[in-house]
Amino acid sequence: MHWHAYHWAGTGTDRANEAERRTSSPDFATSPLPPMRTGDWLAKPASRITASFDQVDAAIAWLATEYGKIRSALLLPERIPPEDRLEHARDLLPRGVDVQWGEWLQGGRFATVGMICCPNRHVSHPCPMRRSAGASG
Repeated sequence: MHWHAYHWAGTGTDRANEAERRTSSPDFATSPLPPMRTGDWLAKPASRITASFDQVDAAIAWLATEYGKIRSALLLPERIPPEDRLEHARDLLPRGVDVQWGEWLQGGRFATVGMICCPNRHVSHPCPMRRSAGASG
């Protein structure tokens, strides 16, 4: 198993466009919006992957860094301390459970930070990196 990292930040209005966030939409692959189901990130083009990891410690470090980038812009006080988020992620990822955090930011913006398991236990999408490599060669 390995993990692909994804992030998105945009307006709450854009995020509300659920049609483009579903794999059944003809615009799904080209839409920058995060999918409705975490595992469906794997159906997006490989170019949407921010980073990929074979080691859980590296995946956790990426989550910590990316979450740290949005902390100062959070709309509401944190209900879950970052240390707890990371502890849960460290437990879940090796067991094949995706980790995705979504937070409202100041100014009506929303951010999502996700680490998606590949292969994924909830969806049957092929690895976007392998799909991309197969398409180019």
